[in-house]
Amino acid sequence: MKKLIFAVSIIFFAGVFSAALAQTNMTTGKYSANSTSKGYTLDKNSGERSYLIEIAFSKPYEAKPIVLLTVTMVDSDKGSNTRYSVEPVSISRDGFTVKITTWGDSKLFGVAGTWIAYTE
Repeated sequence: MKKLIFAVSIIFFAGVFSAALAQTNMTTGKYSANSTSKGYTLDKNSGERSYLIEIAFSKPYEAKPIVLLTVTMVDSDKGSNTRYSVEPVSISRDGFTVKITTWGDSKLFGVAGTWIAYTE
């Protein structure tokens, strides 16, 4: 009897998990920018500087998705502090913008990462 209850429980939870995954619409990708990218100024001057990367989804979402970003690489000047923020802005059903910002005397020669967009 315990084995039957265990088996039914496993089948039930597998079905619920599969249904949850089927209802999630997810897209992933990578972003990167460096000193050779057009308009890149994060390695120059001082004060607040930003660089924008436009990301277009391969297929529009039915509703505005949630976007998560990771940073997988930062190449910075060892002679100054490393200050940066990376955030998704202007999120729409069609895409979003990755905004990379630095400030003070920080100099970033390159930044890269991944993104995940999903709806529930």
